[in-house]
Amino acid sequence: MGKYVMLGRYSVEGIKGVSKERTKTVVDEIKKKGGKVDAMYATLGNYDLCFIVDFPGNTEAMKASVKISKATGIGFRTLPAITAEEFDK
Repeated sequence: MGKYVMLGRYSVEGIKGVSKERTKTVVDEIKKKGGKVDAMYATLGNYDLCFIVDFPGNTEAMKASVKISKATGIGFRTLPAITAEEFDK
């Protein structure tokens, strides 16, 4: 499993659907693509959301990102990530 950072921005339509139920739907979609959510944050600044997620690979991360964007109106930038320790090697 690889670590990914998913940065999300609400569209005008996307902000209207904020709810606990939609958050559960997003988590369920990540699980359907073989992923596991480590953390979810609401943020200020250029992005409205930040998820830290494990996925089996880039294909699954991309599929989840696209599916969630289409279903929620939240545009995601999904980035593979490695630990600083691994980077330093």
